[in-house]
Amino acid sequence: MQKVKIYDTTLRDGSQGEGISYSVADKVLIAGELDKLGVHYIEGGWPGSNPKDMEFFLRLAAKPPKNSRLAAFGSTRKPQIKAADDANVKGLLKSQAEVITIFGKSWDLHVRDVLKTTLEENLEMIKDTVGFLVLRGLTVFYDAEHFFDAYKANSEYALKTLLTAQDAGAAAVVLCDTNGGTLVSEVKEIVSCIRPKIKVMLGIHCHNDAGLAVANSLAAVEAGADMVQGTINGYGERCGNADLIPIIANLKLKLKSDCIGDDKLKELVHVSHFVSEISNMKQRNDQPYVGDSAFAHKGGVHINAVMKNTSTYEHIDPALVGNRRRMLVSELGGKTQVLLQAKDAGFDLAKDDPQAKKILKLVQDMESKGYHFEAAEASFELLLKRALKKYKNFFELEGFKVVIEKASHNKLTSEAIIKVKVKGVKEHTAAEGDGPINALDNALRKALKDFYPTLSKMHLSDFKVRVLNEKAGTAAPVRVLIQSQDEGETWNTIGVSENIIEASWLALVDSVEYKLLKDGVL
Repeated sequence: MQKVKIYDTTLRDGSQGEGISYSVADKVLIAGELDKLGVHYIEGGWPGSNPKDMEFFLRLAAKPPKNSRLAAFGSTRKPQIKAADDANVKGLLKSQAEVITIFGKSWDLHVRDVLKTTLEENLEMIKDTVGFLVLRGLTVFYDAEHFFDAYKANSEYALKTLLTAQDAGAAAVVLCDTNGGTLVSEVKEIVSCIRPKIKVMLGIHCHNDAGLAVANSLAAVEAGADMVQGTINGYGERCGNADLIPIIANLKLKLKSDCIGDDKLKELVHVSHFVSEISNMKQRNDQPYVGDSAFAHKGGVHINAVMKNTSTYEHIDPALVGNRRRMLVSELGGKTQVLLQAKDAGFDLAKDDPQAKKILKLVQDMESKGYHFEAAEASFELLLKRALKKYKNFFELEGFKVVIEKASHNKLTSEAIIKVKVKGVKEHTAAEGDGPINALDNALRKALKDFYPTLSKMHLSDFKVRVLNEKAGTAAPVRVLIQSQDEGETWNTIGVSENIIEASWLALVDSVEYKLLKDGVL
């Protein structure tokens, strides 16, 4: 069985993705989850570039990971100075990380046009920097930036940069598809040519600009690479990095490679959602292996076949990666889907059970009014429990009011005032928000926070409004879909009304109550 090392760079390369900004506390939390998952290396950042990354390294130096090794990232020394005098290199030493990853230029174009130095000086920069760090007892990896473009332009020089790093004591050399435009066939061919010439660990680092980062990473492993670099959920600059979630799953389940412990594979869904939550990024429903839609089946032939033999429309058992099978509820599915969904929620109903007919009729009536339970599984589960009298109210609404005000030359403001009864206690609160729904959400949380503290762990991650009858104009009913998430799960809820505020309220209440229900709050 081929052993493949997993090198995670979410905290450095992933943080360069648009819309992502990690605090030191965020980075510590993510590092903790990666350590539990058992990735071999966690690249924590570039300590020579900013104080925040240095603080992260110093904090973890006091309490290092148990299973993973911490890596600090930096560049080769600048031209015409010694590594010992380079401020970036000094920062790497100060980080106290036991692994140092140095990136350098392998493309002669970059040496001439970016570094503005000679090809010989660039080789000396690689040799001096790697050698200086190795002599201080550190494990050094060399990231050959733009390697595939470099190899196609000047294969002799590109290879020479790798051999220079290897001869200087690098424990690994990493081939980087930095522009993300290399084809799978090219990656496989080039890695196959390089592998016999490299005596140390050979890594692959792909970006996703051509949508091939995962495929290229796996192709490199098949050609002999024994380290894969990437990020959780593929976060990263431009189109992102190689997504370690499907890479790990494919390595374990398809290529039978030893990359993480067998018992850790089922943690992939949790880790993916956790990092999404900390990153404040919407979880992709269609993400391979771990997305909510990855094993979802809708109506007709698919559901019928899966019920007889799951391998007909599923390439693996979803439980292997911590996911689950979903039979989507819609007007296409009929009673079978309702019964399956009820079973998932813990209710085993027979086809001839009057309750089953009642629920099917309820679903059909609500969908005729504009509800769309295929896209709102959480709302459907709540509907089931209410219909079967297996549900408790967490609070009772006594009334709410939303005020939107715009004074001359002033910003539009929204305020929500809400009255609810929680566990026999009346709460009357008010809160402002960026808009009326945000104000309602804030006011409801304010009223419930002392009774249900776990609500602080969730937030709304997406909000969609669809007009259901365009001909009715402003009087048309609207459908509101809200996506919510916490550290472990994403769920969708729905509301329909002629009034957008009421539709939003219905979806919002379902979102909150589903969170409390799944947390087992009494």
